[in-house]
Amino acid sequence: GEGGLAMICTMRRALGARRDVRRCVSSGVRFPSLAALGDEVGKELGWSEWLEVDKERVQKFCDATNDWQWIHLDEARAKESTFGKLVAPGFLSLSLIVPFLDDVVGDVGGVETKINVGVNKVRFTAPVFVGDKLRANFALLALDPVRGGHQATYRVECWTQQEETTDGKKKAGEKPAVVVESIIRYLGK
Repeated sequence: GEGGLAMICTMRRALGARRDVRRCVSSGVRFPSLAALGDEVGKELGWSEWLEVDKERVQKFCDATNDWQWIHLDEARAKESTFGKLVAPGFLSLSLIVPFLDDVVGDVGGVETKINVGVNKVRFTAPVFVGDKLRANFALLALDPVRGGHQATYRVECWTQQEETTDGKKKAGEKPAVVVESIIRYLGK
């Protein structure tokens, strides 16, 4: 209910989400019903907006999770590493599927509560560097009835957009940085 939404909004602000707070409550109905969402099983639903993984976001995430590894925070030492620069925590990239899902799916008509039940098959396939931008592509794999509602399984691929390539142009990565199945439970009114 509203208490859970308030907690999510507070966490998103603490992690540096640069979105209008009202978006935490509702991004608007994109599917008028669960049946309409169910019509999309087996289909790609689209791409989220780009979101920058900047130093401030990384620092706040590291502080929130007690993950103060030098590869995330010590720029001088990171330059000497295999990667040559700061790498964002993998779980930060994974956590961003929550606002990305809001961008792509939004609210579903007739649904009172949506609950992040968990994830399957998480893979970190490429580094996300501090300063990169991420966005996600969603496909709806399944929508199954459960007690009190329905449970959706989404295939999510988070792609990076590197700050710069050797030719000086911004360019999307060659493969996703995070691949995961996200499980969301939709409960009716």
